[in-house]
Amino acid sequence: MTPSTPAAATVPAPSDAELAGQAAQLRLAVARLHRRARQEAIGRDDDVSPSRLAALATIEKRGPITLGALAAEEQVQPPSMTRIVTRLEEQGLVTREVDPSDRRVARMRITPTGAALLARNRTRGNAFLAERLARFTDDERDALVAALPLLERILEDD
Repeated sequence: MTPSTPAAATVPAPSDAELAGQAAQLRLAVARLHRRARQEAIGRDDDVSPSRLAALATIEKRGPITLGALAAEEQVQPPSMTRIVTRLEEQGLVTREVDPSDRRVARMRITPTGAALLARNRTRGNAFLAERLARFTDDERDALVAALPLLERILEDD
């Protein structure tokens, strides 16, 4: 007779209500963290709104980009994006370039001044988060770092 092995412990799947509660907690925590980091990142002397900063970051990442593509990426209506880009242009943070193959199309490109503004804001935001992370134990920071791939997976498309 062979000794019996204990059945593998199974973890019950969370109920829909549990998942909904966890999702709500995660959404709120991420939203509050994002809002706070964004507030800390914007310099007191920077005359730029969060929506302009977001558009500027998208232009840096995806540029040169059309107004329509930028509006779609930022999920705002084209007239709103036109106002945002006009202000960014007035501040010297972006330039409009006419498309050489279709003169009716203009593409936005970040300027060195715009790139410097984003770099300053990122540095301030990172410093805020680093200061907060310094309050954690090594194990707590390790747990957060271990969760990063899971958070990234939430953003993956199906």
